[in-house]
Amino acid sequence: MSKRTISVWTDNRFWARSAAWVTGFASVLLIWLTFDTMAQIKMGTDDDLKNGIAKRVPGPTVINYKITYEMSKKRGHEVPVIGEKEKFFGRDDYSEEEARALLHLGKLGTQAKNCMNCHTLLGNGAYYAPDLTKAWLDPAWGPNGAYQGMTGKNTKEEAMAEFLQHPSQYPTHERMMPNLGITAEEAKGIVTFLKHMSSIDTNGFPRNFARMSTDGVTGAIHGK
Repeated sequence: MSKRTISVWTDNRFWARSAAWVTGFASVLLIWLTFDTMAQIKMGTDDDLKNGIAKRVPGPTVINYKITYEMSKKRGHEVPVIGEKEKFFGRDDYSEEEARALLHLGKLGTQAKNCMNCHTLLGNGAYYAPDLTKAWLDPAWGPNGAYQGMTGKNTKEEAMAEFLQHPSQYPTHERMMPNLGITAEEAKGIVTFLKHMSSIDTNGFPRNFARMSTDGVTGAIHGK
């Protein structure tokens, strides 16, 4: 009597072995992606910035430098570009310890004031108020922007800090920001946090941010 041939597609051993191989491959891939991601999101250092080494998450002392947002033809979207030294609250020589302390203060400030209850930060939060991921690069805070003129300040950082402390005095939208009792020092920390966040390479997120510059020359693009 001839032996009946069993199709490989109905062989339980084939599917068990296949499942084991797929699970093993997926596990190795997941481990590799985890280590790769950790390296990508690790914050850079002051030495990286001084040596012109680009990191997806630059070191805290990036606040000592001018940050622009420029189109990368290779990647097909805008990326932060760190340029020459730039005064920030009157200084461009913050040490790594000083910058880190300000950044930490700002991060705690955005959490304590529950900014994400209305705003979006790095893709997290609400959509009631403007996305803040690249707020530092918003041309409205620039030398020719409405917000800087409205606050009567001479620099972007001073205008942002003034607005954070007294938002009810500077209505910008129908949805007004409430007065959260932010102190001058807290405001400085939050502005530091926003400037550092604008330097993070977010793969072009938020996608529509650069469209604030309709001619491709002014606005967020090229830091004008």
